[in-house]
Amino acid sequence: MPASEKLITAESGLELYSWFFMRLSGIVLFILALGHLIIMHVINTVENIDDLFVAERLSNPFWQIYDWLLLTLAILHGLNGIRIIIDDYVHRPGLRLTLQSLLYLTALLFFVAGSMVIWTFPSYP
Repeated sequence: MPASEKLITAESGLELYSWFFMRLSGIVLFILALGHLIIMHVINTVENIDDLFVAERLSNPFWQIYDWLLLTLAILHGLNGIRIIIDDYVHRPGLRLTLQSLLYLTALLFFVAGSMVIWTFPSYP
């Protein structure tokens, strides 16, 4: 098999989509995190941010989606990065499976907990 065909075969599939996802999610995460930083730490000061501020903000569907998208992309981006590190440095199959399972379980728990906070945070009248 020529080298060019091996290159095409090696770069296709899950790893190719993973590579693209890391680049795209990194750009979107940068924009979302920068917006979050400006809103929470430049426009509003620490004295303004309390539970009433958060409740008012999370009662707006736009901010719920914004924060949920930030949470989702951050977890998926980090999950994919750590998955790649585990694949690169853990060579024993049993240990790799154990670490990846713990990684996926931890990511799921953080995603569920974060989503519950965003979508069910009590709004004050």
